[in-house]
Amino acid sequence: MRASWSRRSAPLIAGVCLAALAGCGNSSDSGGDPHASQSPVSSSAIPVVASTNVYGDMAERIGGARVKVTSIISNPDQDPHSYEASTQNQLALSKAKVVIENGGGYDDFIGRMLTSSDNSSAEVINAVRVSGKTAPPGGELNEHLWYDFPTVGRIADRIATALGKADPDGADTFTKNANAFKAQLKPLQEKEAQVRTDHGGEQVAVTEPVPLYMIEACGLENATPEEFSEAVEEGDDVSPRTLQATLALFTDKKVKALVYNEQTSGPQTEKVEKAAKSAGIPVVPVTETLPEGKDYIGWMTANVDALASALAK
Repeated sequence: MRASWSRRSAPLIAGVCLAALAGCGNSSDSGGDPHASQSPVSSSAIPVVASTNVYGDMAERIGGARVKVTSIISNPDQDPHSYEASTQNQLALSKAKVVIENGGGYDDFIGRMLTSSDNSSAEVINAVRVSGKTAPPGGELNEHLWYDFPTVGRIADRIATALGKADPDGADTFTKNANAFKAQLKPLQEKEAQVRTDHGGEQVAVTEPVPLYMIEACGLENATPEEFSEAVEEGDDVSPRTLQATLALFTDKKVKALVYNEQTSGPQTEKVEKAAKSAGIPVVPVTETLPEGKDYIGWMTANVDALASALAK
């Protein structure tokens, strides 16, 4: 399944990170990085590479000053499916002790880069494998696991375990930090439960499957024609019949909100957004990478709160 990243700058992706390594993502010793750890990074810090800044932020929260994290993709205009290895990121992977990838076809470039770097000793954390999720019969796996809070908790534990193997002296600290991170997930799950109590069974629309784990946890029903969200996610044109059926969700006011992936924009999704706004139906924007200045918990808190507020209108 193709991940739903913006296609606006796809031709520019190759070689986009050929500058300094710190500019290729968020490294925990990068002074300008809003997601960086607050404590100075140790000279013996564990080198960690994450496919995106979502997992990079988790690693920083759990590892603190004992890790140096490089997030390969932190820019919404970068598409993991067309990403081509840069020299600096290839070097980072060759030295990594811990690597965090999403899996499920989302960031296959990690496996290719690891093979090229001849790094067979790195501990690789595959989020899909950690989640235990599989594709439904006749369907495809929704690989946007960072919108599924129980899975995120399991990933946090796995990160702590991998860091503890690389740095046994810090094992207790990593476990403590992972537990603190998981404690911050509980209020998010409580918010979802409250939405389920208040609005369970209500219908919403999405432009892509990105937020579906959150929507399902809130007890909401996705009324979007599957052909629409699948075409948008794959970067294909939506058929006129499917587009009209999608637009009718708003003109007939069959849904309470539109959850819109801001990182993919095109004429058809813009028509859907315009139809929702014209019908007075709230639009809830979501993204796939961390917005500037946000950490994972703050980002997801804002997402759940925005959805709850939209449904209450």
